[in-house]
Amino acid sequence: MAYYLADGIYPSYPTFVKTIRLPQSEPDKLFAKVQEGCRKDIERAFGVLQARFKIIREPARLWDIDDLSIIMRSCIILHNMIVEDERDSYAQRWTDFEQSGEGGSSTQQPYSTEVLPAFANHVRARSELRDSNVHHELQADLVKHIWAKFGMSQD
Repeated sequence: MAYYLADGIYPSYPTFVKTIRLPQSEPDKLFAKVQEGCRKDIERAFGVLQARFKIIREPARLWDIDDLSIIMRSCIILHNMIVEDERDSYAQRWTDFEQSGEGGSSTQQPYSTEVLPAFANHVRARSELRDSNVHHELQADLVKHIWAKFGMSQD
């Protein structure tokens, strides 16, 4: 099962791996540190892509997962090509981009928040993914895995 690194505002679903609030044991502390660091890196990278490519800022609930995968990979590749091609002038161009307002939300078009029947069916079909017991089992397995991989070397 795929999962997403999430912060504390998300529910305890198996697809969301949250940090451990107030970790006490060394394995729990290490897990929290690694999870929070990875989540922060992903959020920063996604923010850079959202600022550069409008298609990523738009709602994507009803897109096909394969199409979303192609879009994200394409944006990442294009971003890396731009950085490589314009390495020397990249910092100046990014500052100009942000100051021009192109990176802000003021230029976005309004969109509908209506829940479509196809999406409602999708949500109902995925209701088994809301089992908090499976979430806690996955989190415990990940704590053990990270401790086995990285924790022993800290001593």
